[in-house]
Amino acid sequence: MRRSCFPLIFIALVLVALAAFFLVPGMAVRRYGPPSPSLGIWDRFEYAIRLLWYDGLLTSPLDSNGEQVAFQVGSGESVTSVALRLEESGLIMDAAAFRDYLVYTGLDTSVQAREFLLSPAMSIVDIARKLQDATPEQVNFVILPGWRMEEIAASLSTSGLEISYEDFISASGSAPGGFDFLPVGGSSEGFLYPDSYIIHRQVTAEQLVAEFVRNFALHLSTDIREGFKRQGLTIYEAVTLASIVQREGVIPEERPQIASVFLNRLRIGMNLESDPTVQYALGYNLEQGTWWTNPLSAADLDFDSLYNTYQYPGFPPGPISNPSLNALRAVALPAQTPYYYFRARCDSSGLHNFAETFEQHLNNGCQ
Repeated sequence: MRRSCFPLIFIALVLVALAAFFLVPGMAVRRYGPPSPSLGIWDRFEYAIRLLWYDGLLTSPLDSNGEQVAFQVGSGESVTSVALRLEESGLIMDAAAFRDYLVYTGLDTSVQAREFLLSPAMSIVDIARKLQDATPEQVNFVILPGWRMEEIAASLSTSGLEISYEDFISASGSAPGGFDFLPVGGSSEGFLYPDSYIIHRQVTAEQLVAEFVRNFALHLSTDIREGFKRQGLTIYEAVTLASIVQREGVIPEERPQIASVFLNRLRIGMNLESDPTVQYALGYNLEQGTWWTNPLSAADLDFDSLYNTYQYPGFPPGPISNPSLNALRAVALPAQTPYYYFRARCDSSGLHNFAETFEQHLNNGCQ
């Protein structure tokens, strides 16, 4: 009587199952990393089988030539919902494969709720990891009125933008094309419009400068252009003067009067004699830790530079800061005054006393 082979077959099947039970998770670990500690032993085995079944589906992009698109993950949105929308958006091939990978790795618990820039040129594994990044794709970047371009460049290091100080200075030193008010090959100083910007992190220095100048152009309205013409100024001259008015006038309401003083001086051939132009010429004051040396000494006023409007008549070679819309309007629509002089009041208010004659100007000095 022949003995039944069932026990042998059973033992063989058990051995195969045991081998698979121990080998399959190891294969998954080698390809996709360790499983989430929160998964039980049977879940680890099940998800390992699923991932190995998907094979190249997890690591191959849907479209290697695909372009980036914005994809928003909502607050509290389920992983299943995210996976389905990724598939519907043409970013991944299989929502189930994406979800299984997230669950296996434990990344399903740390998907961030924000906007991402994703592409079908990214694999499921790439996208899953990208969704863990809490760093937003966009940053809020602020230019304060009256900053010179070096001050803008210095603020980049804490902005979240990956643009170096040197790259920004280089880009700003060569004006972007396509703007009729910028000198060819000249600097963008004065036209880096003070504002709050929402900027993509991947922006280049050249793109950033172009965005600032483009914003300036949007604010250069017809009434401002016509106002500049009425004062007999080109746009470049007007912006240069506005950059001086910006630094001279702490109180916005006073800037039309300050603009009138400088325009009156220009009309009679008098030097502008503006302290901020000397400060600009002097550059960074290492001892004071500022680009705007204050107070200025008698020796500072003798500093030889075309930007020193005590020493040289007319306009300096270009703007000394990036003026606000208020300062631009002050030059376009100045107050009508007989004043040729102004000096700070002695009460620390930021306001000025104005004078028609030099004698009156002297009398306005602090006692």
